[in-house]
Amino acid sequence: MKRKIFASLFMSILLAGQANAGCLTGAVVGGVAGHLAGHHALIGAAAGCAVGHEMAVHKKRRRAAVRAERRAGYQARRG
Repeated sequence: MKRKIFASLFMSILLAGQANAGCLTGAVVGGVAGHLAGHHALIGAAAGCAVGHEMAVHKKRRRAAVRAERRAGYQARRG
């Protein structure tokens, strides 16, 4: 039963795509950390997913800001 639940969760994360950016990585790291902290792997995975997703969103926004600054600088040089 646990394997079926895990497999379905894993596939839903993979199929969701960009909407869950960072979630899979965060869930793996959080699950391992939660397991090592006293067999709380599911709680760690959930927290890791949230943190991983938040970090991915911030990274995406920083990249977009850098691209916008580069474009603005290029436009200013072109005159």
